[in-house]
Amino acid sequence: MPELLRPLKSTFGYSTFRPLQREIIEASLAGRDVFALLPTGGGKSLCFQLPALVRDGLTVVVSPLIALMKDQVDALQASGVAATFLNSTLDETEARARLRGLHRGEFKLLYAAPERLMLDSWQENLKAWNVACLAIDEAHCVSEWGHDFRPEYRQLAKLRTALPNVPVMALTATATERVRADIITHLRLREPDLFVASFNRPNL
Repeated sequence: MPELLRPLKSTFGYSTFRPLQREIIEASLAGRDVFALLPTGGGKSLCFQLPALVRDGLTVVVSPLIALMKDQVDALQASGVAATFLNSTLDETEARARLRGLHRGEFKLLYAAPERLMLDSWQENLKAWNVACLAIDEAHCVSEWGHDFRPEYRQLAKLRTALPNVPVMALTATATERVRADIITHLRLREPDLFVASFNRPNL
């Protein structure tokens, strides 16, 4: 897909994809649910950032790490991507300004903490924002068998009810077979395409 290579180079500065990135991106753009297990540094974030640029609507990224949200959004904005985040570090005035921008369709990517997405008012917001993809980063947080279980991640399945036709992408760098099954079950992924990178050498 040459239309993927253009933004890969112009926005992200890469001339080639890393292992599995292209396949993950193409599956998501085809509207399928995706489970991706990529090592840290394996380019997970590109798997939802690049398709967000080429599809209409808003990609919502669920992230548990407030510092990481800001870093990713800063980097995206520096590359000319309309991205924003909403979390507890913002004062009310700033949060409201960003919400207004979301209602006007000004952003391609929104990073948010899971507990924020579970607020009742948010389900209405999400329905109004033309959400095109839901990307759940650090997806192992959903599993009690994972090393970083967060109960609020369990609630994310409610988004499947609120946004029934929106494809979901779950990404993690750490997942045993048991945790993988748990993620797929608890996030209610529908016959997801599974992508598991080799951790000791690139897949040749």
